[in-house]
Amino acid sequence: MFYRLGLAMARLRYWVLGLWLIAALASVPFAPRVAEALSPGGFSSPDMESQQAITALQNGLHTSFTNVLVIFSSKTLTADDPRFIAQATAATAKLQAWPAVSQIVPFTIDPTQVSRDRHTAFTSVFLKANPDEAPSDLTGLRQRIAQQPDISVEIGGGPVFYSDIQSVSEADLRRAEEIAFPFALLALVLVFRSVVAAALPAMVGGCSVAISLALLYALALHTSISIFALNITTLFGLGLGVDYSLFVVSRFREELRHGHGVTEAVAISMSTAGRAVFFSGLTVSIGLLGLVIFPLNELHSVGIGGMLTVAFSITAAVTLLPALLSVLGERVNALPVRLPRFGRARRQEATAASAYDEQRGFWHGLSLWVMRRPVLTLVPTLGFLLLLGAPFLSVRLAAPDASILPPTVKSRAAFDLLNTQFDQSETTPIVVAVETTGSPLAPGNVAALDQFVNRIQSDSRVARVTSIVSLDPRLTLQQYQLLYSDPKAIADPYISRSLAALAGDNITLVQVYSKYGMLDQRSEALVQAIRAAEPPSGMRVLVDGGTAGIIDYVNTLYGAFPYALLLIALITYVVLALLFRSLTLPLKAILMNTLSILASYGALVFIFQQGHFSNLLNFTPLGYVEASSPILMFCALFGLSMDYEVFLLSRIREAHEQTGDNTRSVALGLERSGGIITSAAAIVILVSAAFASADMVIVKALGVGMALAVLLDATLVRGLLAPATMRLLGEINWWWPWPFNRWLPAHEYREATAASMAPASEHMGDPAQAPTGATGGPR
Repeated sequence: MFYRLGLAMARLRYWVLGLWLIAALASVPFAPRVAEALSPGGFSSPDMESQQAITALQNGLHTSFTNVLVIFSSKTLTADDPRFIAQATAATAKLQAWPAVSQIVPFTIDPTQVSRDRHTAFTSVFLKANPDEAPSDLTGLRQRIAQQPDISVEIGGGPVFYSDIQSVSEADLRRAEEIAFPFALLALVLVFRSVVAAALPAMVGGCSVAISLALLYALALHTSISIFALNITTLFGLGLGVDYSLFVVSRFREELRHGHGVTEAVAISMSTAGRAVFFSGLTVSIGLLGLVIFPLNELHSVGIGGMLTVAFSITAAVTLLPALLSVLGERVNALPVRLPRFGRARRQEATAASAYDEQRGFWHGLSLWVMRRPVLTLVPTLGFLLLLGAPFLSVRLAAPDASILPPTVKSRAAFDLLNTQFDQSETTPIVVAVETTGSPLAPGNVAALDQFVNRIQSDSRVARVTSIVSLDPRLTLQQYQLLYSDPKAIADPYISRSLAALAGDNITLVQVYSKYGMLDQRSEALVQAIRAAEPPSGMRVLVDGGTAGIIDYVNTLYGAFPYALLLIALITYVVLALLFRSLTLPLKAILMNTLSILASYGALVFIFQQGHFSNLLNFTPLGYVEASSPILMFCALFGLSMDYEVFLLSRIREAHEQTGDNTRSVALGLERSGGIITSAAAIVILVSAAFASADMVIVKALGVGMALAVLLDATLVRGLLAPATMRLLGEINWWWPWPFNRWLPAHEYREATAASMAPASEHMGDPAQAPTGATGGPR
């Protein structure tokens, strides 16, 4: 199939190039605009209890909980100074009549909005828009806030955080591209020692990225796609697009050196490297498919964007690239770059070398050394990888907040100011929505609610509770019932205003203030206790707030993660079994991939939770691991690591079809693929490391984790563990029960091997396949 595809691409090369040129040109106006169409956030789901609680409160209280904090501070004036109050009032005066605002709560009404030293205060501005749409109101809000002479005015809160995520993501992407592309191109020049050969993978990778981004833009116009899909699309597009092209171009040049004509070299390259690229891309797509099943838009979007990019990377590698190679022929080696080559490297690149000579290079020697002492190699290597992964045992998972942004960003600066000047438990209460049968002000409901609130208040972890039955500690239950019998007659302005904010037709809001911070485990236990408590008769209790949102976010992610793991492992196993005609190799590949991922998990905790190397990497330690990072890394790395396993085992399988000897085929396969796998991994490491320069900690963690995992995978796993386990398993590696041969005979590798081994003279009868010189003419 792939051999025939290669022939077809060679025959239709100009048509194929024309179609790709049209697609690339059509993408140019839209690819740069993709960030405009993507949405920030994506960390919640309608299935979360916290989201259900906030939705119920917004509907029942006819208000919005999307708020922006306007923060006032002064080194000389205090919040109770008339000048401070007058200037703060003047700063927000134009917001009063702005249609986008539903409510304004100044600090003069709520004393908890004044800092401990009384030099900082904030006014809550509630917007009518939902959290995803609110960032679009920020420009108008900033224009209506007037700066003052004696107090500084800043804004913070969720909408500002989401807006900054978008702008920081775009800046991170531009910086990563500026770093990654030149270094990847330099690495390709060093690998191929030819400017033309090096330019091909870069051109094919860039083309697939541009088209993928344009399609992502079109998709985002019709459905919500998270901004986090942007970075993964570029990372995978550059990394995989270059990798796949690298494997195909290398095989094409190898076949030319063995004397095959251009068309035949293209066809053989497709039947070997092209086939491996296709199945490798399938394994990467399977890993990303696991993200699509998550109910959170953040992961769902990354999965869609990643699969879109992988699909175009594969398509470009098996259509655009063979067409280009057919046009270039031996001119693929044009514009050579002369670099010093020593010993084995010179011998390996000898143009007269046969494809099946037992080259005695570094990788051949390493594999034989390992296979002479497999247990001695396996045990310490395995122990080292497990040691690297050990810090993950102490992982602390949480949802992202403004601390993932650099300190210079406004929302992060506001976040730090609030954390410094205010008691965090006061700014992030536990929000309890109590749905009642009938009005919450009915005497029976007031009595039940009083009992419920007193039960919460008695918990030693609770500082205080705000509710319709705890507005004034001097009032008794009977007095509250009497007071609420006629709400319109209430004369006290504080109680009247609080009642309007806390009670609706059949719902009431209860705010519980923990003695501890939002991320404290005692606050998490308090949320769980409130949720586990028996609700009052005839009432339904839903819990929201910062701590509850984190619990739901983590539980939602890791409730779905086992199903994603199972889906990825099963489909990958089947695909690799079909590729290698073996029931053993896929299982071994899955287990070894997991080892390198576990090691990167340990680094995630060691660096980003515990804070090691934070100065070097320029970030503030979080004290936790952002909960989606391990999942993103697993789904991305599982497929990416499987790339190298597929290419290595494909060459080993070819050699085994030729020799029938397990040990010899491992040595030959590693010799023929070790160098090119290392080169491909180096390019992915460079691209991933470029994303480690990101200002956003989530993106930085993904870049560092992927770079480390690929480094370990391409060295320890492929260089040591793979030959050691292949030697220990022996012929069990190739176990393929005979009944399966009726449906899936193992003949494709034999055909590809035979074609590659065939002497060039067999193709001389076809002028299209005659070898060409460096200028493309007959030799």
